[in-house]
Amino acid sequence: MSKGPPTLRLDRLLANLGYGSRREIQALAKNGRITLDGEPFRDADKHVPVTRDLPERLKLDDKAIDPPPGLALMLHKPLGVTCSHKEAGPLVYDLLPTRWRMRDPAISTIGRLDKETSGLLLMTDDGALLHRVISPKSHVAKRYRVTLDRPLNGEEAGAFAAGGLMLDGETKPLLPATMETLSPTEAILTLSEGRYHQVRRMYAALGNHVTALHRDRIGGLSLPDDLPAGEFRLMSEADLAAIFAG
Repeated sequence: MSKGPPTLRLDRLLANLGYGSRREIQALAKNGRITLDGEPFRDADKHVPVTRDLPERLKLDDKAIDPPPGLALMLHKPLGVTCSHKEAGPLVYDLLPTRWRMRDPAISTIGRLDKETSGLLLMTDDGALLHRVISPKSHVAKRYRVTLDRPLNGEEAGAFAAGGLMLDGETKPLLPATMETLSPTEAILTLSEGRYHQVRRMYAALGNHVTALHRDRIGGLSLPDDLPAGEFRLMSEADLAAIFAG
């Protein structure tokens, strides 16, 4: 006999999604502000099925609730924000709805982009997805558009493709990476690993300096042209599959 979808008490579910304490959720339900399939759901002690279509069925003040756990999103990270929960200054989490900071499980970035790097950033509350994307076994490549302080000397692509380049302070050589020249001071660089400030350190190792860095692709998933800097979009099953199809 097949099992049905998992269920969760309404007050616990909405509290985990950041809508308030369990007591506050109970008050919302009693006041008729929560509906399921168009009907008031007044007993917050009752269980509801936690399915992917739940936001279409469960509403608060006639607005669809946020996605349940298993949430995954792509964000167009702007310059000047940090991929951290704790550092001073603007954080990527400030770009999300305020209540999302209260979600349990918490939302985390899948890897990081430094403060002065823009582009495609993935975020999720799904630990298995996070580890699958960042695992070296998955071979998920990342593509960057690089702007340099000085003209390329023509040897960079070969040096990166050969593998074996050593970064300052490390003892393990880099894996091969591919570079496409766009102009004397612009290139596309695709990596199969993700070390600390790797792109900047790679060009520094060859005597150049990165002045602008933008990530436009993770695996087979590209940053949408219609997703402005600072905005995010929930990922579809097709988006998730594209990550591992690149």
